[in-house]
Order: sequence, then structure tokens, then C-alpha cells
Amino acid sequence: MKMLWPDPSERVCELIRQVAESRLPVPDEVVDQVWQASQREARQRAYVDDPVLSEADRRLCKANMTHWLVSNMQEPGRRVTPARDREMLILARDLVLRGMDLNELGSWRAAQRVGWGLWVDRCFAATDDRDELRELIEVSANSLTTYIDDSIAAVGTYVDEIRAEMDFGAQVQRYTTVQLLLQSARISRARAEEQLGYPLAGHHVAAILWVDSPTDAHELERAAECVMWTCGANRRLTLPPSTSALWLWLPVDEVPPTAEVVHILEKTPGVRATLGRPGSGLPGFRQSHLDAAAAQRLLARVGSPRQAVRYEDVHLVDLLTADLSQAEEFVARTLGDLAAADPVLQDTVRTYVAEGYSVSRTADRLFAHRNTIDRRLAKARTMLPRPLDHDPTSVSAALMLVELRQGQSSGCRPIAGAG
Repeated sequence: MKMLWPDPSERVCELIRQVAESRLPVPDEVVDQVWQASQREARQRAYVDDPVLSEADRRLCKANMTHWLVSNMQEPGRRVTPARDREMLILARDLVLRGMDLNELGSWRAAQRVGWGLWVDRCFAATDDRDELRELIEVSANSLTTYIDDSIAAVGTYVDEIRAEMDFGAQVQRYTTVQLLLQSARISRARAEEQLGYPLAGHHVAAILWVDSPTDAHELERAAECVMWTCGANRRLTLPPSTSALWLWLPVDEVPPTAEVVHILEKTPGVRATLGRPGSGLPGFRQSHLDAAAAQRLLARVGSPRQAVRYEDVHLVDLLTADLSQAEEFVARTLGDLAAADPVLQDTVRTYVAEGYSVSRTADRLFAHRNTIDRRLAKARTMLPRPLDHDPTSVSAALMLVELRQGQSSGCRPIAGAG
């Protein structure tokens, strides 16, 4: 690409290589600083509120930073060609799928400011010669600013190429229709049904399926089919809101137990799922999806590795974790030493509360002897700050939050530092 500024001196080239090398590989904490700045300034809130899109944005931030640093090690101070890699193409495809525009200059510039500040700190540490430092900063600023400008333009080019290669017109129209329904906008049911090819008058259960790694995206369709049959449906409305996710609506009035969903997802281990509460008509279509989205955000918020969650099982925890610092305090205050106890002990207490304080039913459900359950409960009571029967609902909710953090693994991960 054409250079827009003079080549740096050999000494400054050496300094650029040193600084770039010192930042590689890019530490996660640095990626998070840049990414969070980008998220704060994002105008299109879907990239903040949707965990899948948000994570895609984080991967793009890391890829862009790494590409610029590696290029400056190879050709210090030169104009860097935008990365035409998987992360950039995923972003472009997601923009097309969502019908989004490219007016996100604030987000790009916010990320640039943070990244630039971190780079300048290393420049000042690299040399105390004023002339070297002046040239080093000037050349670096030209390279980074031009790289960001060229990358913004490249995204637009990729979007145009994808639109030219594939006919996304019908897909964008369906997405627009769904968005109008989710926003309770004025649109006739008959017109929406015609555009979606899905009946809106009956019962609905919404689900969101996604993968943490784009390399597993090919499993999404198979997982959607499995979820559909497990829910007892023979048809579904499917919408891909991004490269790594699917939104589903199923014309059924019940949500299967979480264990059944987890079991069928064993065939597609890279896929995760959340399911909303059943509803009917347009309000049910909307609310069930909002439930599933809230459950997905909850898993992201508390860093849960759980593969499947029903919103009806976690709606109280969703409310409790709106402020994670308060949620941490709630768990500590409610559970005391039980927060860090053996997960088997925690599960026994939760099951005991769910079974209406029946030792017999708890033993049956956990396939354990009554005496075993009695011993576990006696031990748990010594760990709780207050008697269990004083506030069993709070104890159950706090244990659910701990369980979400643990996922399918053993041991308790502390809540502190989640975000």
C-alpha cells in the first residue's frame, strides 16, 4: 500500500520492533481494556447486549491488535494492510445478517485511544532521547491511525462482497420482521406470518443456540433439529442472528427438563442453549425470546460454563445478578461456609428445598439413603449463617448462582471478579 509519510530511521525501526515484540502475544487484560472501550461507545447495542456478538467483537479486537503488532515487527512504521482473516469476515457476515450499518466510528476510535495510550507508555519506556521519541511517536501514530481508517473501509468492502456473493435480501427481511415483533411495533399478524412462514397465534417456546468458537458453527443446525424434536415440535422458525448463533421458535406449550436438553446436546458438544418460558400469541412469541436472551446474558455475566439453561429455573438469579458485587455479597451473607462446600452438599440442600423439605423425596431424587440425606443436611445447617427454614428461597437462589458458576465441574469458583 502507498506510504503517506516518510520511512522511519533505522534507529526508530529498531525501537518499533522492540516495542511491538514486548506487546506480543497480546495479554488478555490488554485485549479486555481495548474491547471494553469499544463496547462502551458502540451505537448498535446488539454488539454489547448479545454475548455471541460481543465475543466476536472481542476476538476481532485481539486479531486487529495482533496483526498491527506483527506487521510492525516485520516492517516497522510502514502502512499496515487490514487483516483479511476469519474474524473480519465473521464481523462482515454478522453485519449483513443483522441488517446493520457501519456507522460505528465511535467504537473504533474508542478502541484506538486505549490501544494508543498503551503503546505510548511503552514508547516512553523504550528511549529517553527526545528526538528518537518524537519520531517514534509520530511514525507510530501515522501507522496506527491509517490502519484503523483502512480497517473501517475494509469492513465496508467485505460487507459489499458478501451481499454480492449471496442473496441475503429475504434473510434480512425476516430478521427485520422479527425485530419489529420483539419491539412490539405495529405490524399485522397476517403480514408477519407471511414473511416468516410461521404461525404466531398459538403457543411458543423460544430458544437461543450458540457456540463459543466459530469453528463449531457447523453443529448449530443439527443441534436445532435435536432441540426441536426434544421439545415435541415438528416445525420451527429459525433465524441466524450471527455466524455463531441461531434463534428458534417452536410451536409448543412446554419446555422439557434441562437434563433432557443437555442429553441431546451431547451429540453437538460445542453448542450451548437457553430456553424461554412458554407463551402464546404475539406476546408469548416476544416474551419467550426475551427470556432466552436474558438467560444467555446471565450465563455470560456470571461466567457460567453450563451447556443448557431454562429461564424459568434461573429467573430469580437473573434479577439477583444485575449487580454482581451485590450478588457476591448476597451469596456470602446467605450461605456462609456453604458457599464453598462440596457441590454434593449444596445440591442436597437445593433439592431438599425444592422437594418441600421432604427427606424421603430428596433421597429418592438423589438416589441416596435417607440417613445419608439427614447427615448431609445436618452438616449443611452448621455452615449456614441462619437456620435454613428462616429464608429457604434465598438459600435456594444463592445455591443456584453458585451452581451456575460451577457448571458441570466439581468445586466452587468464587463469584468475585465476574463480569
